[in-house]
Amino acid sequence: MAKKRGEREMGMFLDDIIDSMPLFAKELVAGGVAGGFAKTVVAPLERVKILFQTRRAEFHSIGLLGSFKKISKTEGLAGFYRGNGASVARIVPYAALHYMAYEQYRRWIILTFPDVWRGPALDLVAGSFAGGTAVLFTYPLDLVRTKLAYQVVGSTKLNVQGLMNNEQVYKGIRDCFSKTYKEAGFRGLYRGVAPSLYGIFPYAGLKFYFYEEMKRHVPEEHKKNIMVKLVCGSVAGLLGQTFTYPLDVVRRQMQVQRFLASNSAGVKGTMETLVEIAQNQGWKQLFSGLSINYLKVVPSVAIGFTVYDVVKAYLKVPSRDEAVLENCHS
Repeated sequence: MAKKRGEREMGMFLDDIIDSMPLFAKELVAGGVAGGFAKTVVAPLERVKILFQTRRAEFHSIGLLGSFKKISKTEGLAGFYRGNGASVARIVPYAALHYMAYEQYRRWIILTFPDVWRGPALDLVAGSFAGGTAVLFTYPLDLVRTKLAYQVVGSTKLNVQGLMNNEQVYKGIRDCFSKTYKEAGFRGLYRGVAPSLYGIFPYAGLKFYFYEEMKRHVPEEHKKNIMVKLVCGSVAGLLGQTFTYPLDVVRRQMQVQRFLASNSAGVKGTMETLVEIAQNQGWKQLFSGLSINYLKVVPSVAIGFTVYDVVKAYLKVPSRDEAVLENCHS
């Protein structure tokens, strides 16, 4: 009896906390949980994808299974999660900001322009601006994640391959932040941010556009079905990623330019890097790792959207139309 009473009191306590939370805080929590969960599930594929994008000769030639075997042999299980600490540290605030900003921009547009068409174009615009906002606030963590993932430990586990003699090995997130800032200052922490913004605006917008558009065509009785949400999220991520993937490759190569001897003459901009990749490595390199990205994006976006909707329901977040009405009356 005492145990049941304690559980009931705890449940009431949690309900009180949830009821007292402002709407934006609930959306932040839901987005953060969704992003962190999804990113951890696909971390091994993310590591291999980054190595495909930045170490073409070493990893692209041995393929997906060969890359998994090589990492497993030389680095063990931990190798698949190298840089994942920085990745999760970035994705939790990024996803929280992304989802919350999307909802806020969407409500702001409707309230500011009440006659605007509330169709998929609204989700495209709100999603695009939300993606740009989230990138600007969290980009340094993405840069650190890529630098850590780029380092490949040799079979002796004592050296790191592929770095120039004068380059330092990063021991962890804090060490990477510190050395990057000392090397190039604040600008160094935002190296490669331009292609990130060029890519995130269409990708984030298209992702929300396709997800919401697909859900609109689902019969009302099936809209809460988790499998339906997973399918809608999978297709949304797949289509959105295909259109913007080359900019992701450019961003990764810009982030590790200082590691590459061929780029020691100077740091290039977005378009210069894109043209150089196409000329020197072939246009196919602009889609290097795309097949892995499909394997990663399908579960990642699907899980992200699904967990977001589930956590929102748990936190008693009102529907979007109800939320807009609440803002109108407040």
